[in-house]
Amino acid sequence: MFKVCIITVSDKGSIGERIDKSGEVIRDLMEAANYQVLEKVILPDEVDLLKEQMIKWADNQTCDLILTTGGTGFSPRDFTPEATKAVIDREVPGIPEAMRAYSLSITKKAMLSRAAAGIRKSTLIINLPGSPKAVKETLEYILPPLEHGLEIMTGKTGECAR
Repeated sequence: MFKVCIITVSDKGSIGERIDKSGEVIRDLMEAANYQVLEKVILPDEVDLLKEQMIKWADNQTCDLILTTGGTGFSPRDFTPEATKAVIDREVPGIPEAMRAYSLSITKKAMLSRAAAGIRKSTLIINLPGSPKAVKETLEYILPPLEHGLEIMTGKTGECAR
C-alpha cells in the first residue's frame, strides 16, 4: 500500500473561509484505490510554505506520493508549479502532459494549466488542478499507470498487487 500526503493550496481555505472540496476528492479517490492517506494540509499560496511541506514529507520518507491541488493557474498568487520545480530532483513531464491532453478533450481551458510533476528522493510530487471536478477527472485518468510508476520508483514491484 502506497502512502499519500495531500496539500490543498488555498489562501481562503487556509484561514477557514473556503471548504476544501478538492482535497477531499483526492482523499476519497486515493482511499478507494487502496492508497493510505497519511496527512492532508491546507496551505496558503506561499512558495516557501509549499516548498517546506514538500521537503519535509519527501526527505523524511513520510509519503511515496504527494498530491497538490490548486495554485496551477494564472492568478498572481498561483505558484504551486514553481514550488514543486524548486524541490524536485527529476522532472516527470509526462504526467502533467497526459493530464492536460486528457483534459483538453473536456475543456479548452485545460491548456491554461501550469501543473508540474517530479521526484524528490523517493517521493513523487504531482500538481493537480484546483476544482473538484477537474481533480476527479485527471486523478482517475492517471491512477492506473501511476501505481506502476510508484512501484518502480520505490522498488516495491509486485508487492502492491491489487
